[in-house]
Amino acid sequence: MSNAGLSSTRRQRAWGGLVGVALLLALWLLWLLGPAPGGAPGPQPTVTILVWHWPFAEQPPELPHNTCTPYGLAHCRLSTDRSLLASADAVVFHHRELETRRSRLPLAQRPQGQPWVWASMESPSHTHGLHRLRGVFNWVLSYRRDSDIFVPYGRLEPRLGPAPPLPAKSGLAAWVVSNFQERQLRAKLYRQLAPHLRVDVFGRASRRPLCADCLLPTVARYRFYLAFENSQHRDYITEKFWRNALAAGAVPVVLGPPRATYEAFAPADAFVHVDDFGSAFELAAFLAGMNESRYQRFFAWRSRLRVRLFSDWRERFCAVCARMPHLPRGRVYEDLEGWFRA
Repeated sequence: MSNAGLSSTRRQRAWGGLVGVALLLALWLLWLLGPAPGGAPGPQPTVTILVWHWPFAEQPPELPHNTCTPYGLAHCRLSTDRSLLASADAVVFHHRELETRRSRLPLAQRPQGQPWVWASMESPSHTHGLHRLRGVFNWVLSYRRDSDIFVPYGRLEPRLGPAPPLPAKSGLAAWVVSNFQERQLRAKLYRQLAPHLRVDVFGRASRRPLCADCLLPTVARYRFYLAFENSQHRDYITEKFWRNALAAGAVPVVLGPPRATYEAFAPADAFVHVDDFGSAFELAAFLAGMNESRYQRFFAWRSRLRVRLFSDWRERFCAVCARMPHLPRGRVYEDLEGWFRA
C-alpha cells in the first residue's frame, strides 16, 4: 500500500476514534442530566407561589428562597413580589384584604390558565363580600375538610417520647374571650353557666387581659377550658380547641360543630361537648362534680399523641405546593359564597 493510502487509513481511524469518544461523552451527559436509574425523575423544577397580600400585615415578612423546605417541600418557593404575576405557578389571595379593599384583584393582568387560590381561616359569619368573587377562583385554602388545600388549625400526631406531666390544677374552669357579644351563642351559654359554675374569664373583653405569653400558663392551671367558637359552622374548630385547651393541658368544653366533627380530629374522650347535656345546669353539675379518676381519663390520648399547631401562614401557603399535583385544572368556583356557607 502506498504512503497516501496509509495516511488515509490513519485519518479514518483517528476520525472514527473521535466520533466514538464524542458518542461516549454524549451518552454520559444524557445519563447525568436525564432520569435516574429505575425510572426516577430528574431534578424537580421549583414551583413559585405568589402571595398577593400577606394576611393582616402592612409589610410582608422576609421570605427566603427555601421557605418551604422545613415543611418537606424543597422545590416550593413563596414570594410576595407582584412582578412575578406573569410567571407564578399559582397566586394566593387572602380574603380579609379583599374584603376591606386593601388589596384588589389584578384581573386585567391575569395570565390565561393561571390557578388562583382563595384563602381564609375565618368562619362564614365573619366573611363578607363573597358575592363579588363569582367565577374568579380555581382553588380554596381553608379549615374546611372539603377544601382543595385543607389546612386545619391543629391536629394530633404520634408522640415520639413520653408525655410531659400535666400542670397542677388550682381552678375549675377558664375562658379567654376578646370579643364578647350578647347575641352570640357562646355568650348566651356562658350567662346560663355562670350561676352554677365558677368560670374565671380573661382577655380583652374582661377586666383581666392576658399577654401573649401568659395565656397558656394561665389556662394550664384550670381543669377545664371553655373552647366556645364565636360562630358555629361546618368544620370550624379553631385555636380555642387546639392551643388554648389541648396544648395547654386543660380539657376543652366545646361549642362549635357537632360532636362527630370533633371526633374526626380527636378521640371522643378528649373533650366535653355541650350538646351532650340537656341544659347548662346539667353541664355545670357534670364539670363541678367530676372526681379525679374520671378527670384523668380525658388525657389518655397524651401517652401516644401530641398537639401540632398550624398557625404560621408560611406553612399554610406552602401547603399549596403539596396539593398542586392533585388538584383539578380549569375548575372555577362560580358560587364561592354558596359553597362556603353550605
